[in-house]
Amino acid sequence: MMEEEPSPHLPEKHGGVAAAEEGQVILDGPNGVAVAMTPEAAEETARSLLSAAEEATHQRDAEAHPS
Repeated sequence: MMEEEPSPHLPEKHGGVAAAEEGQVILDGPNGVAVAMTPEAAEETARSLLSAAEEATHQRDAEAHPS
């Protein structure tokens, strides 16, 4: 039996893994996604991800407990 591909509409439940290699940051994500970034781009991405994660958590919590 073939394993089904995950639906593109469902959010990934496992985070990517970052590593520093030769002065670059390599982000290995789900489904073979890999991105190389400068340290500056990685820092900017980290800030953006944290901000979006906080906002998404608040949205999810608000949906679970409507006023």
